[in-house]
Amino acid sequence: MSSNVKDAGTDEWFDIVNQRDEVIGRATRREAHATGLWHRAVHVLVFDAVGRVFLQRRSMLKDLSPGLWDSSCSGHLDAGEDYDTAAVRELAEEIGLRRSVAPERWFRIDACVETGWEFVWVYRLRHDGPLTLEPKEIQYGEWVHPAEVTQRMAAKPADFCPSVKLLWPMATARVAL
Repeated sequence: MSSNVKDAGTDEWFDIVNQRDEVIGRATRREAHATGLWHRAVHVLVFDAVGRVFLQRRSMLKDLSPGLWDSSCSGHLDAGEDYDTAAVRELAEEIGLRRSVAPERWFRIDACVETGWEFVWVYRLRHDGPLTLEPKEIQYGEWVHPAEVTQRMAAKPADFCPSVKLLWPMATARVAL
């Protein structure tokens, strides 16, 4: 499991990448984050039939951005893993959606300070069934109309993860949600 829940006994391994998102080495999660090494992550935005997006409130157990609002699900790529495989894994681990294929790749974000020096693929998925939230990852979640997400972000930006504050305007600019 590639959780970011605090655990002193283990550390994940990430592929470290260059400016072209090509693998140039490996490092532990701790080392990558402490030294700003470029690595990889995925975000999935899940929309229902009426166009609401599912947002999660991150668990207070998370070592980065605990208690902040985040994408429907997100996570790092494990060393040797590709983006699509990570998206499928994260959907299952965080919100209980089991899929054999990755959702639609929507857009890509280059590594930057807001993403924590992660190259990110953002995926889009429509899902109307139930979600099963992993309590170690997610405090709770809710379905929110896109305009309300934008309003909440403007009113209380400190309540949202930096990466979501970066990707949300990009998502809303792409198509009418």
